[in-house]
Amino acid sequence: MKKKVVLGMSGGVDSSVAAYLLLEQGYEVIGVTMQIWEEDEEYEEREGGCCSLSSVNDGRRVAHKLGIPFYVMNFKEEFKEKIVTNFIDEYLNGRTPNPCIACNKYIKFESFLKRALNLGADYIATGHYAKIEEKDGRYLIKKGVDLTKDQSYVLYNFTQFQLEHTLLPCGDYTKDDIRAIAKKIGLSVHNKKDSQEICFIPDDDYGKFIQKRTGEVPKEGYFKDLNGNILGKHKGILHYTIGQRKGLEIALGKRMYVVDIDVEANEVILGENQDLFKKELIAEDVNFIPFDKLEKPLEVEVKVRYSTASNKGIIYPMESGEIKVELLNPQRAITKGQSVVFYQGDDLIGGGIISKIND
Repeated sequence: MKKKVVLGMSGGVDSSVAAYLLLEQGYEVIGVTMQIWEEDEEYEEREGGCCSLSSVNDGRRVAHKLGIPFYVMNFKEEFKEKIVTNFIDEYLNGRTPNPCIACNKYIKFESFLKRALNLGADYIATGHYAKIEEKDGRYLIKKGVDLTKDQSYVLYNFTQFQLEHTLLPCGDYTKDDIRAIAKKIGLSVHNKKDSQEICFIPDDDYGKFIQKRTGEVPKEGYFKDLNGNILGKHKGILHYTIGQRKGLEIALGKRMYVVDIDVEANEVILGENQDLFKKELIAEDVNFIPFDKLEKPLEVEVKVRYSTASNKGIIYPMESGEIKVELLNPQRAITKGQSVVFYQGDDLIGGGIISKIND
């Protein structure tokens, strides 16, 4: 009897070709698009969005083309509670969250997996560019073959149970390979552009979105320099993130950047580019893949953002359960709320949420 796989279909080329690859590997495949958006103007239709109405339509067309069943699963409540509410709370507390990582943790590989297993599936699958391998009874995550598209950074929250029941068929291919396969088998999405990073923010205006959701007008406060001198007024801390230069709406005669946000004082601290470089941070909500707990210092390669290059460092366990990260070279614009992720070569070691940056 064929093993049954429930595949998350975003309507994009990656998950569409993932369906084809799984069929070629002999699995019984069921396509599912996860419905997470709210049907009002807050969740405007965005071309390329990973869970938009067009995703449902494209996913259904691909499923029909490949001859597999297709369904829509409603995750609106889970998404609102776990992703949107957390996103708002983090920004109001001067942090900059990554909602895609939270969505993977709580929706795609938790709620979605539970529903799929309850339906009798053996596995779930997605179109992520990463690889899952088993070694000595432990499931590991490795970078995808296409390092320019590797998505292992956003997958560090996997549990061993989740890894045991997840397939990532695109990890062995480059993006060009995937598009070529899609074109070869006649999928109309072969040239569809990649999805937007945050699917629920219209026009990328975080401040406007948060203000509308909370009904609160952001409280103005002061811009200050590193010496505590007042430089001008800001329009509310939720409009700012570490490293930001554009949109400050303040003329100081030189390039200034957001280097810190003091939530209690409602102050945004500005400095020059060199003030953004730091070498030490603390991470909370840490998860590891090759082992359950960090017992001693470990040399790793560290990524403080998805888009930045890795940097050598050492991670240290703390009695609090947090992890101290010391970087060999200072990294620019390390930001509370973002994820720090650890590697050794192609192996994903783990990651956590940046909670503190030390000078």
